[in-house]
Amino acid sequence: MCPSVSNPAAGPAAEDALIDSASYPRKVLFVAGAGRSGTSTMAGLMRILGLHVPQPEVDADETNPKGFGEPRWVVDHHDRLLKEALVQVSDARPEAWFETGRVSTREPERIRTAEWLESHFQVNPELVVKDPRLSWFLGLWRVAAIRTGATPVFATMLRPPAEVVGSKQTYYANKLGSAHLVASWLNMLLHTERATRESAPENGQSGGRVFVRYGDLLDDWVMVSMHVGETLQLQHVLHCDSEQIRDGHRFVDPGLRRMQQTLADLELPSRLHDLTAATWDELNKLADPGGDTPAVHAALDELREAYVDLYEESAAISRSSVVAAEQRLKRHGRPGPPAAEERRGADLLPHGLRAAVPPSVRRGLRKVAGRERPEQQ
Repeated sequence: MCPSVSNPAAGPAAEDALIDSASYPRKVLFVAGAGRSGTSTMAGLMRILGLHVPQPEVDADETNPKGFGEPRWVVDHHDRLLKEALVQVSDARPEAWFETGRVSTREPERIRTAEWLESHFQVNPELVVKDPRLSWFLGLWRVAAIRTGATPVFATMLRPPAEVVGSKQTYYANKLGSAHLVASWLNMLLHTERATRESAPENGQSGGRVFVRYGDLLDDWVMVSMHVGETLQLQHVLHCDSEQIRDGHRFVDPGLRRMQQTLADLELPSRLHDLTAATWDELNKLADPGGDTPAVHAALDELREAYVDLYEESAAISRSSVVAAEQRLKRHGRPGPPAAEERRGADLLPHGLRAAVPPSVRRGLRKVAGRERPEQQ
């Protein structure tokens, strides 16, 4: 463990001083979660403690003056893939996961992603990759990491959804409304949990994923970072030194948690409010010691199905608004979105990827797309 944690007055242990970091096993830490949930703080701390953020990075700005910790190539890569999949960064559609999954399984994209990772392992055997768009492509990155001989591990940041919404509306001038932003948070977090479940701990053994509350990180970043390092076996974190701890204290600002609004302040539709509150309760259990359990996974599966049902009903009710929007686009000489029957979406996904989605969710998505299968006699 980092000597500054076990004994703040001690220097690096003698055996630590002899360790060559180039000999550490290859590992990629993927920092996932909704934008404005503390992902930049986590990535920045991991960089300070010795992991490598591939260069060049996205420049800091007034919305994040201490930096984003995002590789420029990753952001551009994801932007291109999202555009091709016709998916937004904050997309509330359950169907959007099929679209990004379809793009992620293309072999040229897997090769391109693995080659990029390989080039940065020449700098450091432990990398940290972070981007708010990352969750849409976790399968792509998992495959790429394994192809380079690296172990993929995941840290998902948790911040109360009302605070995430408030931060997006404040810093990104988001005009899509609280209900949309909360729905996109639900869609993102429920599917991120499912996409990383393969790395969950089993039989009491340490796994390859952690869930971190943003508030906990701001309150005691040293303890939280050491927990992340121990759980995911990040060698640079486990062998950090006192100077790195001091740099971390200078980096973390406990006052970063400026949003204090609650779900009640958002005045959401009642079913969306209740579903969001229940999801937040279950996700919080994952951040507790020993909380990443099959019982919580089952509860989150039910919530994910409930969200798909809610979205399906909302889409059916609001169909007139969609038609009106398509007519306005045509009037101005711009084509509307492709008709449902022209989009093959999930049909193009490999069977293994489709099978990971519960049957009831697949049925709901087929209904949304107007592709219900006839009942078997």
